[in-house]
Amino acid sequence: MVDEQQTGKSDKPQVLRDTDDEARRLARTLLRGARYMALAVLDPETGFPSASRALTGTDVDGVPVILVSSLSGHTKALVADPRCSLLAGEPGKGDPLAHPRITVQCLAESVARDTPEHARIRQRFLERHPKAALYADFGDFRFFRITPVAASLNGGFGRAYMLTGSDLVIPEPGITEGWLDLQKKLKDMAKEAQVFAAHLGTENGKNWRFGGVDRAGIDLIAGDLQLRHEFETLAKNPQTVLDYVFGIAKIR
Repeated sequence: MVDEQQTGKSDKPQVLRDTDDEARRLARTLLRGARYMALAVLDPETGFPSASRALTGTDVDGVPVILVSSLSGHTKALVADPRCSLLAGEPGKGDPLAHPRITVQCLAESVARDTPEHARIRQRFLERHPKAALYADFGDFRFFRITPVAASLNGGFGRAYMLTGSDLVIPEPGITEGWLDLQKKLKDMAKEAQVFAAHLGTENGKNWRFGGVDRAGIDLIAGDLQLRHEFETLAKNPQTVLDYVFGIAKIR
């Protein structure tokens, strides 16, 4: 019998797969395409894990953002200890565990008001969640950037991966103003949004509109439905994305 130590091989099945570009793409799509996620924090009084639900958006670098009230328990927990975790991924028909989901370990950082960063995040968040405008400017509400540190991706049975924080963020996100200007342009392109959604095979008859956009992809929204489309490669600039959208519109 050949010694297992000599061959360096084992008959035991590998629990984790090697993280490849397909896994990274799925992970980013799950994280950036979620309208809300489960948020787990550490209770500052008891030390016990405490889970809640939070509306989520993304900053231009793909980092998740949340809008929360200072009166809530999870906000107090984040202030006391920035370590937290997000869970994204919606179950479909059949066994809930057969559908992709991702758990992300993160560090939370409050976003100061009256800063360019706050204005940028606020604009992007309200584009995704228009009803949040009713309370976003209340004195007790604030935004947090939830920066990924590490993640566990389960793409379904037998498809488990470990990812780093850098797998989930966008390197060199580009000049903010250019991407925000593009987002404003896309907001008025309802016809192109419908064509783009049809090209991606979405449900017909929905009033799709463009939501957020960045170097890595673009969001489509129709009521409570949201779709994240990741580009094959990072876009060089906002004009590249605009040309891409117009190109698909002409194809159809």
